[in-house]
Amino acid sequence: MAMVAYAGPLGNATTLSAAFAASPAATTWLLSSMSVGLAVGLLPAGALADLTGRRRVFTGGALVLAAGSVLCAVAGDARTFVVGRVVEGLGAAGVIATGLGLVAAVTTDPAHRARAAAWWGSSMGLGIAGGPLLTGLFDLGDLWPASYWLIAGASLAIAALAPRCFTESAVDPGRRMDLAGAALMAIGLTALLITLVEARRGDAGIALTGAVVAAVALAGFAVAQVRRRHPMLEPALLRHRGFTAAALAAVGTGAGVIALMSFSGTFATGAMGLSSLQAGALLALWSATSAAAALLLRPLALRMTGTTQLAAGLIGAGVGLLMLSGLGGPPSAWRLAPGLIVAGVASGLLNGGLGRQAIATVPADRAAVGTGVNNTARYVGAAVGTTLVSVLAATPHASPAAQVAGWNHVTLLAGAISLVTAVAIVAIDRDRHAEEAR
Repeated sequence: MAMVAYAGPLGNATTLSAAFAASPAATTWLLSSMSVGLAVGLLPAGALADLTGRRRVFTGGALVLAAGSVLCAVAGDARTFVVGRVVEGLGAAGVIATGLGLVAAVTTDPAHRARAAAWWGSSMGLGIAGGPLLTGLFDLGDLWPASYWLIAGASLAIAALAPRCFTESAVDPGRRMDLAGAALMAIGLTALLITLVEARRGDAGIALTGAVVAAVALAGFAVAQVRRRHPMLEPALLRHRGFTAAALAAVGTGAGVIALMSFSGTFATGAMGLSSLQAGALLALWSATSAAAALLLRPLALRMTGTTQLAAGLIGAGVGLLMLSGLGGPPSAWRLAPGLIVAGVASGLLNGGLGRQAIATVPADRAAVGTGVNNTARYVGAAVGTTLVSVLAATPHASPAAQVAGWNHVTLLAGAISLVTAVAIVAIDRDRHAEEAR
């Protein structure tokens, strides 16, 4: 459900932009705003869950997701809708940061946890496939708010069922929440996104101010994590090469494949002339394939190390994204299909690997923080990547030729990000093995 909420505007961004008479900058925020909420909320949600109980944060996250969805449904302007999307992101952060940890708590058996991670990755793919299809169906009747009412109702049902489905996790009463760290991270990431959006508008003053605020806040967050007794992100975790590789893979996933797929619906409805439903169906070639591959490739993944699984997924995703480039003339859905399917298969392998490494590279009592860090990295990458893609690609109001040229540029960028990230995590893993040999 969190991914349905996240992916909904990917299929009908053009409809939302028209409904709110949104400027190009506002349209960028329509796509990026939930990623901001996720990026800001995931790590604090994970830390809070390990301190107060994962089930409690999971349930609270579902309630906040419902509240944000209601705000989106009643929004009368772009600003209110963006606020609702940020609230949705904060609620989804509570659900995502704790869900995998709650499932992993059932057993310590590595094979069971790998299966759980595969199902978790598959559910993400199914949600991303379902979101644009849902909004596309409601668009047929000019009823786009209905999808947000549906998400709100489903989220309330999830909150009601959680106490029956999960036992509460153990908590550490000796730890304290790092409120200063959470505030610094939230300020830094929000300022970074403002910088990118305002740079596109050409407002150098606001962009420069945002860049300075982001740099100061994120530097302050790093210092606070080193000096505080109970940091939100223990520096010791960052010295674990497997943890670092998994976080880097998550950033590359967000900035590469997720960012490009977040923009694909806008391209499909603008340059290709597809309806919202048709754009959602086209995107499902990637997302539904990802959901199936996460399960079907599980036996293969169990024979790989975690880092190998991540590298293989990123390489496959990079190849698939590069296959989407080189469009000319009126673009065809059939021309995009092979690349979307290749990227989907690789994303299924990649999502399972991210879930696997998120809990395998941290102590058992810090599983929610591990999941929170990994997903924070993913959605920081997605927020920054989506903004960059929107900045570099032509606007939906440009000519079809300009939109196709912009698409060709951003597909090359996204593919390169995926491949470079794969090389980087292989290098990190090789250094780890060299250190162990010494």
